[in-house]
Amino acid sequence: MSAMLVNLALAGAQLMLALAMACALVRLLIGPQAQDRVLALDTLYVNAMLLVLVFGMRYASSLYFEAALVIAMLGFVPTTALAKFLLRGEVIE
Repeated sequence: MSAMLVNLALAGAQLMLALAMACALVRLLIGPQAQDRVLALDTLYVNAMLLVLVFGMRYASSLYFEAALVIAMLGFVPTTALAKFLLRGEVIE
């Protein structure tokens, strides 16, 4: 019964993360300002990383955890570059 409860909780987490990603995607597409779109992109990659982590817990595979680490490392750089561009108008000084 405990394993069934864990699987049900992980499935619920996957559903909620997918819903959060859909909301972030809507904000990314129709955001009124560029700052809204950057924040939506940041939220989207964090939710994608968490979704991959939940898949790793559900299927007990370490490959998913490595993929989540790569998503986290590669998602930080574009967010920082876009924020710097919106702040100063240029990325490279």
